[in-house]
Amino acid sequence: MRLPLAPLEVFTAIAQHGSLRAAAEALGIKPSTVSHQLRNLEEQLGTALFIRSTRAISLTEAGRALIRGAGPAFDQLSEAVESARSTGHAARGTLKLAMPEFAYHLFVAPVLAKFCADYPEIELELSLTDALSDILGEELHAGFRLGDNIAQDMVAVRLTPPLRLTVAGSPAYLDAHGVPDSPRDLLRHTCIRYRFQSSGRIAPWSFASPDGAYAVEVQGNLITNTLPASVDLARKGLGLVYTFRDYVAEQIASGELVPILENDLGTTPGIYIYFPREYRTMMPLRLFMDHIRSHMAQG
Repeated sequence: MRLPLAPLEVFTAIAQHGSLRAAAEALGIKPSTVSHQLRNLEEQLGTALFIRSTRAISLTEAGRALIRGAGPAFDQLSEAVESARSTGHAARGTLKLAMPEFAYHLFVAPVLAKFCADYPEIELELSLTDALSDILGEELHAGFRLGDNIAQDMVAVRLTPPLRLTVAGSPAYLDAHGVPDSPRDLLRHTCIRYRFQSSGRIAPWSFASPDGAYAVEVQGNLITNTLPASVDLARKGLGLVYTFRDYVAEQIASGELVPILENDLGTTPGIYIYFPREYRTMMPLRLFMDHIRSHMAQG
């Protein structure tokens, strides 16, 4: 038998409020509708649920048995409906994000402390990956990536301007091996290469020229799948690293790394955050995006 939810709601309201008229007022419906729904429920169950008199209405044994189960169940249903109504529309709840490691270090890590302090009821779950995550399949809310080339059913919002690239090496490495005059000279150098965790491909070293972008197939005996490791190896003088200029800004400022070939390097697309259209009004996500963009504007 299908659950008679509407009549059960009416029955519960009558039991809670003590009369058909009071139940009708609480539910916002006509008293005649309450009477009709109650009569239908009693006919379906084959038993009376209330004893009616001219002055009062009281539960029968069957009615008491039903309210013991239906009352808590409808309280839970009401809480569930209210939770669904408020989820995503308040500054609380869970926000699950996927992002490349460099995006975390450059744009997310600097804002986390203040974001968590401002919104202590938002729980952040961060998945660091260079893959284009399946937002729905992995039960995520949003992901970060370079550029806005995403599925048609997703929304892409730009968070940053284009990112500058750099090739850098330690002073010790450049003193020992010389400074390349052109990207082609990199073929004679030890280059620390990066392997994508998701695809297993080696990231290309791309350069800009008046005729367009081109790649140099650099070589070297060191390959990593994390940028922090690549930068650390370059700092130690074990080779040249190709990465985002902002990612090694501190090492360049301190003199640990020296940028080279700056006239031959272009930019990559900016960082975009992408998410299902249905999450456009999700409050935790909007607050997080605003937080990052505010930080970028101040920086």
